[in-house]
Amino acid sequence: MKTEFKAKFLQYVSNRKKEEGFTLIELLVVIIIIGILAAIALPSFLSQANKAKQSEGKQYVSSINKGQQAVYAETTQFGTSVDQLGLGLKTATNNYTYTVSNTTAAPATAEATPVSGLKAYAGSVFLIAAGEANTTSSVLCESKTTTITAFGAASVCDGTNWTFVK
Repeated sequence: MKTEFKAKFLQYVSNRKKEEGFTLIELLVVIIIIGILAAIALPSFLSQANKAKQSEGKQYVSSINKGQQAVYAETTQFGTSVDQLGLGLKTATNNYTYTVSNTTAAPATAEATPVSGLKAYAGSVFLIAAGEANTTSSVLCESKTTTITAFGAASVCDGTNWTFVK
Protein backbone atom coordinates (compact mmCIF):
# COMPACT_ATOMS: atom_id res chain seq x y z
CA MET A 1 0.00 0.00 0.00
CA LYS A 2 1.26 3.44 -0.77
CA THR A 3 2.34 5.63 2.10
CA GLU A 4 -0.07 8.33 0.97
CA PHE A 5 -3.02 5.99 1.40
CA LYS A 6 -1.68 4.78 4.74
CA ALA A 7 -1.40 8.34 6.06
CA LYS A 8 -4.91 9.27 4.86
CA PHE A 9 -6.35 6.08 6.30
CA LEU A 10 -4.69 6.66 9.69
CA GLN A 11 -5.87 10.27 9.67
CA TYR A 12 -9.43 9.14 8.87
CA VAL A 13 -9.38 6.52 11.67
CA SER A 14 -8.02 9.01 14.25
CA ASN A 15 -10.67 11.63 13.31
CA ARG A 16 -13.41 9.05 13.52
CA LYS A 17 -12.46 8.12 17.12
CA LYS A 18 -12.71 11.78 18.15
CA GLU A 19 -16.32 11.94 16.94
CA GLU A 20 -17.51 9.03 19.13
CA GLY A 21 -19.36 9.67 22.41
CA PHE A 22 -21.61 12.46 23.63
CA THR A 23 -20.90 16.11 24.13
CA LEU A 24 -21.27 17.74 27.52
CA ILE A 25 -24.31 19.69 26.37
CA GLU A 26 -26.08 16.53 25.22
CA LEU A 27 -25.46 14.91 28.60
CA LEU A 28 -26.73 18.00 30.44
CA VAL A 29 -29.92 18.06 28.37
CA VAL A 30 -30.60 14.41 29.19
CA ILE A 31 -29.97 15.00 32.92
CA ILE A 32 -32.31 18.02 32.92
CA ILE A 33 -35.06 16.02 31.20
CA ILE A 34 -34.69 13.20 33.74
CA GLY A 35 -34.83 15.76 36.57
CA ILE A 36 -38.04 17.30 35.23
CA LEU A 37 -39.68 13.89 34.88
CA ALA A 38 -38.64 12.95 38.42
CA ALA A 39 -40.04 16.22 39.80
CA ILE A 40 -43.37 15.46 38.15
CA ALA A 41 -43.52 11.81 39.25
CA LEU A 42 -42.29 12.11 42.86
CA PRO A 43 -45.39 13.79 44.38
CA SER A 44 -47.63 11.23 42.70
CA PHE A 45 -45.49 8.42 44.08
CA LEU A 46 -45.57 9.83 47.62
CA SER A 47 -49.35 10.23 47.43
CA GLN A 48 -49.73 6.60 46.40
CA ALA A 49 -47.45 5.51 49.26
CA ASN A 50 -49.70 7.32 51.78
CA LYS A 51 -52.79 5.72 50.25
CA ALA A 52 -51.19 2.30 50.70
CA LYS A 53 -50.44 3.06 54.36
CA GLN A 54 -54.00 4.31 54.90
CA SER A 55 -55.44 1.14 53.40
CA GLU A 56 -53.93 -0.71 56.37
CA GLY A 57 -55.99 1.38 58.78
CA LYS A 58 -59.14 0.88 56.71
CA GLN A 59 -58.62 -2.88 56.55
CA TYR A 60 -57.87 -3.29 60.26
CA VAL A 61 -60.91 -1.28 61.40
CA SER A 62 -63.11 -3.20 58.99
CA SER A 63 -61.74 -6.48 60.39
CA ILE A 64 -62.38 -5.30 63.94
CA ASN A 65 -65.98 -4.43 63.00
CA LYS A 66 -66.49 -7.89 61.52
CA GLY A 67 -64.91 -9.42 64.63
CA GLN A 68 -67.30 -7.46 66.84
CA GLN A 69 -70.24 -8.75 64.81
CA ALA A 70 -68.99 -12.33 65.15
CA VAL A 71 -68.46 -12.01 68.92
CA TYR A 72 -71.94 -10.54 69.32
CA ALA A 73 -73.45 -13.39 67.30
CA GLU A 74 -71.81 -15.89 69.67
CA THR A 75 -72.16 -14.16 73.05
CA THR A 76 -74.77 -11.37 72.58
CA GLN A 77 -72.13 -8.95 73.87
CA PHE A 78 -69.45 -6.94 72.13
CA GLY A 79 -65.75 -7.46 72.74
CA THR A 80 -63.88 -5.00 74.93
CA SER A 81 -60.42 -5.36 73.37
CA VAL A 82 -58.79 -6.22 70.07
CA ASP A 83 -57.31 -9.39 71.60
CA GLN A 84 -60.72 -10.58 72.80
CA LEU A 85 -61.99 -10.59 69.21
CA GLY A 86 -59.55 -13.37 68.30
CA LEU A 87 -58.51 -11.85 64.99
CA GLY A 88 -54.76 -12.01 65.49
CA LEU A 89 -54.34 -8.30 64.75
CA LYS A 90 -51.61 -6.18 66.30
CA THR A 91 -52.79 -3.26 68.42
CA ALA A 92 -49.97 -1.07 67.07
CA THR A 93 -48.10 -0.99 63.76
CA ASN A 94 -45.68 1.46 62.16
CA ASN A 95 -48.61 3.51 60.84
CA TYR A 96 -51.52 3.17 63.30
CA THR A 97 -52.55 2.35 66.87
CA TYR A 98 -55.77 0.36 67.13
CA THR A 99 -58.22 0.48 70.01
CA VAL A 100 -61.68 -0.82 70.82
CA SER A 101 -63.43 1.69 73.05
CA ASN A 102 -66.71 0.44 74.40
CA THR A 103 -68.41 -1.44 77.12
CA THR A 104 -70.28 -4.61 76.27
CA ALA A 105 -73.29 -2.50 75.19
CA ALA A 106 -73.85 -1.02 71.74
CA PRO A 107 -72.41 0.73 69.85
CA ALA A 108 -69.02 -0.90 69.76
CA THR A 109 -66.39 1.46 68.34
CA ALA A 110 -62.96 0.82 66.90
CA GLU A 111 -60.36 3.46 66.14
CA ALA A 112 -57.22 3.56 64.02
CA THR A 113 -55.17 6.49 65.31
CA PRO A 114 -52.39 7.42 62.87
CA VAL A 115 -48.80 7.77 64.00
CA SER A 116 -48.29 10.84 61.78
CA GLY A 117 -49.45 12.42 58.53
CA LEU A 118 -52.21 9.91 57.72
CA LYS A 119 -55.98 10.01 57.95
CA ALA A 120 -57.65 8.42 60.95
CA TYR A 121 -60.23 5.64 60.61
CA ALA A 122 -63.03 4.64 62.93
CA GLY A 123 -65.79 2.12 62.89
CA SER A 124 -68.90 1.31 64.87
CA VAL A 125 -71.13 -1.72 65.16
CA PHE A 126 -74.76 -1.03 66.03
CA LEU A 127 -77.68 -3.18 67.07
CA ILE A 128 -80.79 -3.12 64.91
CA ALA A 129 -84.04 -4.64 66.08
CA ALA A 130 -85.13 -7.43 63.75
CA GLY A 131 -88.31 -8.99 65.06
CA GLU A 132 -87.69 -10.73 68.37
CA ALA A 133 -83.90 -10.64 68.02
CA ASN A 134 -81.26 -8.04 67.27
CA THR A 135 -78.97 -7.93 64.29
CA THR A 136 -75.80 -5.93 63.83
CA SER A 137 -74.80 -3.33 61.30
CA SER A 138 -71.41 -1.71 60.91
CA VAL A 139 -70.09 1.58 59.59
CA LEU A 140 -66.56 2.64 58.62
CA CYS A 141 -65.53 6.31 58.72
CA GLU A 142 -62.49 8.24 57.46
CA SER A 143 -61.32 11.58 58.82
CA LYS A 144 -61.47 14.42 56.31
CA THR A 145 -58.00 15.70 57.22
CA THR A 146 -54.81 14.28 58.68
CA THR A 147 -55.12 16.42 61.83
CA ILE A 148 -58.23 14.68 63.23
CA THR A 149 -57.37 11.75 65.44
CA ALA A 150 -60.14 11.47 68.06
CA PHE A 151 -63.36 9.77 67.00
CA GLY A 152 -65.69 9.64 69.99
CA ALA A 153 -68.81 7.48 70.05
CA ALA A 154 -71.16 10.42 69.48
CA SER A 155 -69.65 11.55 66.18
CA VAL A 156 -70.31 8.57 63.94
CA CYS A 157 -69.49 9.95 60.49
CA ASP A 158 -70.97 13.31 61.39
CA GLY A 159 -70.14 14.82 57.99
CA THR A 160 -68.17 17.65 59.57
CA ASN A 161 -64.94 15.85 60.37
CA TRP A 162 -65.72 12.31 59.24
CA THR A 163 -67.04 10.75 56.04
CA PHE A 164 -68.41 7.30 55.25
CA VAL A 165 -66.05 4.88 53.54
CA LYS A 166 -67.68 2.93 50.74
